[in-house]
Amino acid sequence: MTCNNVICFLFPGMNAAVRAVVRMGIYVKAKVYFVYEGYQGMVDGGDNIVEVSWESVSSILQVGGTVIGSARCKAFRTREGRLQAAYNLVQRGITNLCVIGGDGSLTGANLFREEWSGLLEELAQKGKIDEEAVKKYAYLNIVGMVGSIDNDFCGTDMTIGTDSALHRIIEVVDAIMTTAQSHQRTFVLEVMGRHCGYLALVSALACGADWVFIPEYPPEEGWEDSMCVKLSENRARKKRLNIIIVAEGAIDCHNKPITSEKVKDLVVQRLGFDTRVTILGHVQRGGTPSAFDRILASRMGVEAVLALLEATPDTPACVVSLSGNQAVRLPLMECVQMTQEVQKAMDEGRFVEAVRLRGRSFENNLNTYKLLSHKRPDAELPKTNFNVAILNVGAPAAGMNAAVRAAVRVGITEGHKMFAVIDGFEGFARGKIKEISWGDVGGWTGQGGSILGTKRTLPAKYLEKIADQMRTNNINALMVIGGFEAYESCLQLHEARSRFEEFCVPVCVLPATISNNVPGTDFSIGADTALNAIVETCDRIKQSASGTKRRVFIIETMGGYCGYLANMGALAAGADAAYIFEEQFDIRELQANVEHLTEKMKTSIQRGLVLRNENSNENYTTDFIYQLYSEEGKGVFDCRKNVLGHMQQGGAPSPFDRNFGTKISAKAMQWISKKLKETYRKGKVFANTDDSVCLLGMRRRNLVFQPVAELKNETDFVHRIPKEQWWLKLRPLMKILAKYKTSYDVSDSGQLEHVAMHSPKEAETGAI
Repeated sequence: MTCNNVICFLFPGMNAAVRAVVRMGIYVKAKVYFVYEGYQGMVDGGDNIVEVSWESVSSILQVGGTVIGSARCKAFRTREGRLQAAYNLVQRGITNLCVIGGDGSLTGANLFREEWSGLLEELAQKGKIDEEAVKKYAYLNIVGMVGSIDNDFCGTDMTIGTDSALHRIIEVVDAIMTTAQSHQRTFVLEVMGRHCGYLALVSALACGADWVFIPEYPPEEGWEDSMCVKLSENRARKKRLNIIIVAEGAIDCHNKPITSEKVKDLVVQRLGFDTRVTILGHVQRGGTPSAFDRILASRMGVEAVLALLEATPDTPACVVSLSGNQAVRLPLMECVQMTQEVQKAMDEGRFVEAVRLRGRSFENNLNTYKLLSHKRPDAELPKTNFNVAILNVGAPAAGMNAAVRAAVRVGITEGHKMFAVIDGFEGFARGKIKEISWGDVGGWTGQGGSILGTKRTLPAKYLEKIADQMRTNNINALMVIGGFEAYESCLQLHEARSRFEEFCVPVCVLPATISNNVPGTDFSIGADTALNAIVETCDRIKQSASGTKRRVFIIETMGGYCGYLANMGALAAGADAAYIFEEQFDIRELQANVEHLTEKMKTSIQRGLVLRNENSNENYTTDFIYQLYSEEGKGVFDCRKNVLGHMQQGGAPSPFDRNFGTKISAKAMQWISKKLKETYRKGKVFANTDDSVCLLGMRRRNLVFQPVAELKNETDFVHRIPKEQWWLKLRPLMKILAKYKTSYDVSDSGQLEHVAMHSPKEAETGAI
């Protein structure tokens, strides 16, 4: 069997997909070819179609765009062009195509597949190929991966390149915010998205923008007045900076374009604010791919090869997609049809339908933005007389502040009084509690660390004092944002209910830790930011190693006993090995890794990268591994070590962590409101059931509230990790891409599904 890549457009993260397809193809003993310059190269043939080796895709993970080029091709749109392309493929025995591109590229690939047998018969009639070739290469299999920074393809939560584009946008917004704080300014930021407002919408969520314009949700008549009133109110609240984000395809309710210049002129004329326009343009397409995009593209590339291996003549052309954290396969043309339905709905002014067709993730983003961006007048807000306290527990994690902001604003919208607890349960016991308002949390989304302050102290030793403070301040519910300590704390509060009635209130835990070691969730707030910090450092280290040649770096990551950061960092950075606690290793494996690197030094790739989780083994420390590698590699390679330390906890939160923290926090606060109403009896709140102390986590495809008492059975308390961790299934993938012989479990591979049209109710429990 032969696999083949046709890359049709440029997006960050594509090279990770190219690398994964090539190496997985070689792993399953297939010949793999590059087609340079997309469909144009397939039509032109010759040196544009080249068989590739393992080394061909070395050192491309961190490179943006695509190393095999891309070109728009008029010839492929004609039957004559496709006939020539078919001839060029048959000459090399190629009958499997892996296509990375947008809906136009994938539609073209499907047409090519449908015409394939007819094209071969025509080639035979013209005497270019014989009848044996027609029989031998009778069927063409197609698998697609979507590369689009706009995230405009229906059927997948994220397309390759979107997360990297968000990184570029947020970097610009953060830079603007720091300089604009000195001046009272309004910035109008134009981002890409001619037909899809995903980038604009998520950017607005991630930076707390004052206003956003997207094609799918045009503003109501009179939006000019509403926007100016809101900007004036924010300025009156001492906000020094206003940010307005405009998608390039933004329209009003009459289908007329809303341009960044039009918005700027409006603000200047109506309000007289000093206003600047920044058009990001192709900056969004460039740069180094994010960790998320590299892992997504690597997983999709491997899944694409598996889909080709399993394809039969009756299998429809499929596209590999992401749903939650699950890889799925969807019929390509169903996805294309739904994508086209979105545009049709927008053209016909059916904007509510367009938003619904975009999918659960898009709809949830929009609803959350509307909830958090504009404070209703106090007279319009309900009054519940409930007091809700928020605190951070454990080590700081990027995205905590975004979660606090969302909780405060949703709580106020629901009619509650919101209280901030300073310095975790330690501060709680000392009475460091203050009411927090809507404006107090402005500008928090982009701030790293924990503005409220956080401590690792568990509540057990302060239970009586905390109960006193809850009674004194009449606290009716708690939101605890943090890592394993936050989860343990809420277990302790739950178990103390029999002694302290004050703890019989709704309690919700939001997982926030770089270690990603909290049971009940696949992802924790902060882990993505830490992963990007590790990958950026590894990129620089690899670059230095390739300059000096024959050098191996040993990198120690954080994570306690959880190997998530080491394993996923290794996958995203293209490491040769990752040592983690969950997969025990011995001296024989260390020796095998040294031998593997020794062989590698004989090739053109004369550098190595090894990651080690800090608590992976008590005796095989980072120093021990460094000394072992140094001794065994003498004369072949030299070694360096690097302990990344607390740099993994710092920095501005990534777009994913800002977005994830914001959305799950908003959802958690709505759950708290529901529980408060359910448990309010005779003038007081009394909640003593297990399901009133829950952790909100992402499990596979959905956000799920799980009682902490039930999660005890899923927890290894000695090592502070869940007993089962989904990402361990990706461990063989990292090894295969590093050229180790290992078995890959295909039982969890994507199965062909149909594109589901979700109902509004589904959207409430859907993906982030």
